[in-house]
Amino acid sequence: MVQIITDTLIEKSGTFFSPTKGSLSVEQMISDISEFMDEDLTCFYTLIIGTDSQIKHSNGSTEVDFVTAVVVYRQKKGARYFFRKEKQHKKPVLRDRIYTETLMSLDLAKVLVPQIRESISQEKYDLEIHIDVGPNGPTREMIREVVGMVTGSGYVAKTKPESWGASSVADKHT
Repeated sequence: MVQIITDTLIEKSGTFFSPTKGSLSVEQMISDISEFMDEDLTCFYTLIIGTDSQIKHSNGSTEVDFVTAVVVYRQKKGARYFFRKEKQHKKPVLRDRIYTETLMSLDLAKVLVPQIRESISQEKYDLEIHIDVGPNGPTREMIREVVGMVTGSGYVAKTKPESWGASSVADKHT
């Protein structure tokens, strides 16, 4: 169910927001990432995809805001990021939210990675999926499950405190 929902949202919205450039299509975002990497060819980069969520209560209904961030980090020399916000009307069950966050990041990677590989050499960057779970708090029970989902999909998974793409960048816009 989540797979179908997020694929549809990616195709429908296809728009990300850059704090410096405003609304961008996926193609424009990839172009901007490529240009950022071309500015300093001596650096190595990390591409990060992470999703965070926040429960909102309004007029007796509950909705969950999901924010997915795409970060291009020029190691030790700054970063650029893009994000997209989606709302879903669903029960605010923590386990479901964490699974949805992880699946949204994986679904976006499935769409973005082939397009990124067309314009940016894989030797210039590593790709990480940042998951908003950690060894402390209520999400500690889920670490193995969601990390397994990400690594089973062929990506590197990072959890708290290393998952700043989800727990800081995406969280800033939830």
